[in-house]
Order: sequence, then C-alpha cells, then structure tokens
Amino acid sequence: MFGQSQAFSGFSVDDLDQARRFYGETLGLQTEEVGQGDMRMLTLTLGSGAKVFVYPKENHTPASFTILNFPVEDIDDAVTKLQDRGVTLERYSGFDQDDKGVLRNAGDDGPKAIAWFTDPAGNVLSVLQEN
Repeated sequence: MFGQSQAFSGFSVDDLDQARRFYGETLGLQTEEVGQGDMRMLTLTLGSGAKVFVYPKENHTPASFTILNFPVEDIDDAVTKLQDRGVTLERYSGFDQDDKGVLRNAGDDGPKAIAWFTDPAGNVLSVLQEN
C-alpha cells in the first residue's frame, strides 16, 4: 500500500533555533525552516535526499532511543570532528566504550563501531562505522 510512498520521519525539540544551528552548523546538514510564528518547523535533508521533519513541542521529552544514525567511513575521524565542534559523546553503563566514547565490535550483527551523542534537546543520535 505504501511501498512507493515518500515517507519521512520526524521528532520534536524544545528550541527550534538551537536545533537549526546544531543540525545545520554543527552537523552540516541542509536545513530549511518553514512556517511562521507558532507553526515554524524545520526540515533536515540527509545525504541520501531523505527528509526529516523537526518540530517544536512545548512539553518536549527527549527520545531515549537513537533517532538518527549517521554511517561514516572512519568513526575516529567523525568523533574527533564532532568533539572539535563542541559535541560531547555519551557513555552508557554496560557498554565497553573506549577513551573516545566509541563502542567497537558490538557483536556479529552490530556495526564495527558506534558512538552516541545528543542534540541540544537531548535526543540521542549516533555515528557508526559499518562492517
């Protein structure tokens, strides 16, 4: 039924201006702000051309799961660049993350390496290097 649909994902933030700066300037994604006043929203365009809808929510609660995964060729380079731009990597108990905050060789079905960070609204994102 929806096999040919141009579906898109979305998530909320508590401050749209902070989100625009973070996703556009810090992460380097193409952003477009649409709407006016209370109806302002943000569209992120990913490298694949997929669009993600970001909307402000007054009683926003950060997603406790990873909402966006960014595959990279070199996770060490990506983590260094994120840290150089002021991004702090998350550390989770029960995971054997290295000094950089990278979990390596997460298992047969997992990525070769993954590191998590949050946007200014507290939503969880990751960079990952696939096998």
